[in-house]
Amino acid sequence: MLRAAALELSPNTGHVLLQLHSSVFTSCILSCKDLCNWTTTFTRMQSLQPDPKAQYRSVYEALKKMVLTEGFWRPLRGINVTMLGAGPAHAMYFACYEKMKKSLSDTIQHGGNSHLANGIAGSVATLLHDAVMNPAEVVKQRMQMFNSPYKSVWQCVRTVQKTEGFGAFYRSYTTQLTMNVPFQAIHFITYEFMQERVNPHREYHPLSHVCSGAVAGAVAAAATTPLDVCKTLLNTQENTALSSLNITGHLSGMANAFRTVYQLGGIAGYFRGVQARVIYQIPSTAIAWSVYEFFKYFLTKHKLEKRTSL
Repeated sequence: MLRAAALELSPNTGHVLLQLHSSVFTSCILSCKDLCNWTTTFTRMQSLQPDPKAQYRSVYEALKKMVLTEGFWRPLRGINVTMLGAGPAHAMYFACYEKMKKSLSDTIQHGGNSHLANGIAGSVATLLHDAVMNPAEVVKQRMQMFNSPYKSVWQCVRTVQKTEGFGAFYRSYTTQLTMNVPFQAIHFITYEFMQERVNPHREYHPLSHVCSGAVAGAVAAAATTPLDVCKTLLNTQENTALSSLNITGHLSGMANAFRTVYQLGGIAGYFRGVQARVIYQIPSTAIAWSVYEFFKYFLTKHKLEKRTSL
């Protein structure tokens, strides 16, 4: 009921501002969550030819080995650049999704829930999100590599810009989109599908948002791991792996990345780090949706109460 009231209260600009505010709050919580999940783990585990000192058999072993040999804070390297880009990226992401989902659902199913509308809206929102986050992801992953030569974010940015040019920050953009468009399509469709089953009246229900978000993240993460492995290779330009195939210069293009991964690891190579990726995404999407739905509920309720008191 409250959700429907929010749409009637501010169908255009007000509703978009509501999504922006909710998204910014969500991005703050997600940045804090990244501090606990330590994305360095699956960046390292996706390495195709890792240094003998950086070979891990499980997520726990990877974390334990990193902390013991490289220091407690090593798994958090690059998190500051992620936090910098997360605010505007998530604001555009959720605002675009909600606006497009409503418009397309009105067109396709006359106001009803349309899985096609959810998938298209999630895919378009990803274009905006990744345009902001791709450079941040490049810097973060280069700093997370074993024996990374970069001491700080700005040193990494300056060095990459000087030696490889501005295009290096978007070398994996097409692969990122190739991965994230299906990821977000699967993610949003699964979330909305789960909500139809466990929360058919679409009211604010914390447990349903957590469970739906967790399932959506797990399914989408597992399905798109091969694309994530290719993206990591393009971002990090793994010297050891590329040298073993006598590849000189910089690897670019999704097709080349797919071919290189297969040459180095076969079919199994496409699923390196799948365990870490799924473990990371389950709490990530669960937190994202539960926090987003909470702030949307809270801000809508506050706005309705304010209007009622006038």
